[in-house]
Amino acid sequence: MGSHKDLTDSDSTNSTAPLPTPTTHPGRDGLAAILARPERALVALDFDGTLAPIVPDPEKARAHPDALPALAALAPKVASVAVITGRPADVAVRYGGFAGVPGLEHLVVLGHYGAERWDAVSGEVTAPDPHPGVAAVRAELPRLLESTQGAWIEDKGHAIAVHTRRAADPQGTFDALREPLTDLATRGGLIVEPGRMVLELRPPGMDKGVALSEYVRELGAESVLYAGDDLGDLPAYAAVDELRSDGTPGLLVCSGSEEVTELSKKADVVVDGPQGVVRLLQAIAAQTG
Repeated sequence: MGSHKDLTDSDSTNSTAPLPTPTTHPGRDGLAAILARPERALVALDFDGTLAPIVPDPEKARAHPDALPALAALAPKVASVAVITGRPADVAVRYGGFAGVPGLEHLVVLGHYGAERWDAVSGEVTAPDPHPGVAAVRAELPRLLESTQGAWIEDKGHAIAVHTRRAADPQGTFDALREPLTDLATRGGLIVEPGRMVLELRPPGMDKGVALSEYVRELGAESVLYAGDDLGDLPAYAAVDELRSDGTPGLLVCSGSEEVTELSKKADVVVDGPQGVVRLLQAIAAQTG
């Protein structure tokens, strides 16, 4: 289990908290490598629940108010900062406020689990054509959900998400929908990715682990930090584990919550949600001079 030590002691994100001590040997090696050669390090972060607090309406999600200053302080000191998210890349850019921020000129947003890419240097999004199964699911979902109170659809273009957080019984609705949504996804050649009161139907082969591994190779990064909060981040955790086994040091950070505990069990460091992630970024920026 990771540690809450140091990053949750202060009520203010304006003062730099000390760096935490990772609770695993690989984590300590990963942090040491990042601090020793930050210019060769990749800092990769999920968006919702990691940089942005979870809110009942995902369209109202916005980055933590101190996230941009923390990222802008750190980004010029490392090889790259990447945001890896299930959201469309342009939506994450808009909700994160990433465009045109001094210090973030080389930020990369890998949207739709890496299927889309936005580069701050060009301000452009590159994306493939949508999987045909997404259109089929889009057409059938309203009928499937017509008797389910409180569940609603978020159309992500390359994927479709069904949220249950607004239902009278969010977890019960989530559990009841899991099997029929899995059947629907299978008929369309898609998979279901469960998350924090959300079931996302998306094409196979799209996950944060693939996106992270490919970007590490492209960048030639010599160390990597990955921070996430939900089940969709587990493939990225696995990718970091694989990189570590191949000799590339890495640090696994969990943006902690009571809803999902799987990541905290695998993390080297656990912080107190997006506020804790901000403090960690601030601390690394301060330590790398």
